[in-house]
Amino acid sequence: MTLPGPFGIPSRLTAAVVAAVAVLAVVLLGAGLAQTGTGELRIPAAGTTSLLRLLVLTGLAVHIGELAGRRIAGGGPLPRSLALPAALLAAAASAGLLLLFWAVSGLSPTVVYGLREGRLLLVTANAFALAAFCAASRRPGLAVLPLAVAVGAEAMRAHPEAYQQALGTGLTVVHLTAASLWTGTLLYVLRTMRLRGGGRDVLVRYARMAAWVYAALAVTGTASTLRRLPLDAVLTTAYGRLLLVKLVLFGGASLLALAARGRMLSGANAQAPARVEMSVLAAIVVVSVLLTVVPDPRGLVP
Repeated sequence: MTLPGPFGIPSRLTAAVVAAVAVLAVVLLGAGLAQTGTGELRIPAAGTTSLLRLLVLTGLAVHIGELAGRRIAGGGPLPRSLALPAALLAAAASAGLLLLFWAVSGLSPTVVYGLREGRLLLVTANAFALAAFCAASRRPGLAVLPLAVAVGAEAMRAHPEAYQQALGTGLTVVHLTAASLWTGTLLYVLRTMRLRGGGRDVLVRYARMAAWVYAALAVTGTASTLRRLPLDAVLTTAYGRLLLVKLVLFGGASLLALAARGRMLSGANAQAPARVEMSVLAAIVVVSVLLTVVPDPRGLVP
């Protein structure tokens, strides 16, 4: 039973609206707040960029998570597919980033398309559009190919440096794929369990996959941090501050995952900690988006 909230609005809907407003505020203002007192140059259109990048990563996680979740779910009823709207959302957001880059740079469209950033954004938008086409076809599993292209283009965009670019790109490919699998697949598993009114076996199969995903995230995240963040820049740069927040959230998600696993092994209901874990993972995605927008700390420390 859903209890009424203020003005007769269901409390669950009220909580969802409040959460959405809070997320929007963090996305639009987070980069600027993290830069307070650091002396770093402000990023043009940081709030809009963060919002569009959040839509890209959300669409990627939902689509990848659904592809993996369908294999985990096994027999039985499946929740309504969100792959097509997720891919279309990510494609539109990628196109929006390309238009924003054009508007902020003041360059002509032909020049923007010729730049590395412009080309990669164009590749990403087209890859998501092709993934949407696959999702709408009779072979939705083929979407894994354009999604892989989108992940690769995003990883290359995040590492424009000439020094050890291949290493940074490779780490990001693994990290982004693992993060999408953890978040997106857990969302699909929870939707499946809600539809079936249970389904402990689905959660068990997810937990086996999540252990490998967690290990990949921990290894690649640590390696990327050691490459990118000087120790003396942890508290004096926006990137370092946001990374500390992400580490705290990651630790919380880890504890919740262990709690869910413990309850699952004891035969108790593990959905409650899994739902909270999903919320924490969503917060991690938001912080990760902000990390891609703030200045690279390597160029700020002599």
